Amino acid sequence: MSNEVETSFVQQYTGNVTLLTQQKGSKLRPFVDIEPIKGEYAYVEQIGATAAKIKESRHGDTPVMNTSHDRRRLSLSTYEWGDLIDNPDKVKMLIDPTSPYAIAAAMAMGRAMDVEIYDAALGNSYAGKKGETVIALPSSQKIAAGGTGFTFAKLAKLKQIFDDRDVEEENRIIVYTAAQLNDLLNEEKATSQEYNAAQALRRGEIDEFMGFRFVQVNGLRDDGTKIVKATGTTRHCVAFARKGLRLGIGEDIQSRITERADKSFSTQVYYEMMIGAARLEEKCVVQFDCVES
Repeated sequence: MSNEVETSFVQQYTGNVTLLTQQKGSKLRPFVDIEPIKGEYAYVEQIGATAAKIKESRHGDTPVMNTSHDRRRLSLSTYEWGDLIDNPDKVKMLIDPTSPYAIAAAMAMGRAMDVEIYDAALGNSYAGKKGETVIALPSSQKIAAGGTGFTFAKLAKLKQIFDDRDVEEENRIIVYTAAQLNDLLNEEKATSQEYNAAQALRRGEIDEFMGFRFVQVNGLRDDGTKIVKATGTTRHCVAFARKGLRLGIGEDIQSRITERADKSFSTQVYYEMMIGAARLEEKCVVQFDCVES
């Protein structure tokens, strides 16, 4: 084959990786809103809740409610992936939609997106005009492990917290690992209806229960730890409503395929993106801890 990798070749590979990232790579990207970002930071403007006032007289003064305004900051991080391929036949595989190279790149970038979203959910958020006010997830939005794993009582408590705060019933997501689903199946107090629902979740027959969409995230970070973090034997799972998180994308998938003269003219595949996530509303995110052996 030619020593120069064709432009159409690169474009097709990029298209394959983009599609795979959206379909298979990130498990959480479909459940958050996307914010395009130009520059190092972006700010999401917010308007607070107000209350209507009873009109007390005819031709009275128009009330001024002084609606509260706030903003949250989105910061970008750059992620990259690369590999070298030294066989022309393997290079040709890149344009195959089922190419293991494209799948590996998409999965790696997808896991990076999930890490950003998860960390934004439970980490600090940055508010104010310049995004300099640090806001931690309050204790009122956390359910302690209580010496147990994931129980139906914790699931009911999650629903109560969201309901009490009038968080929209649609687009509620629970992020967990395989161990938490196993907890539900092994809970002695589970009713037949609850047990059957947990079995259906495991078999993949349903992905919703008690108003939540269940998303199992077992992927690993760069350091080999799970995306859904743990402290000792306590796993920090998260439930959120779609409007509570935002994924910023400064640069979506950018890939390059070039030859490396310093590597015996092997073909280098390089992939880069710039993303960042932020928590927008604390009431829309709940951390629930589960003991995990």
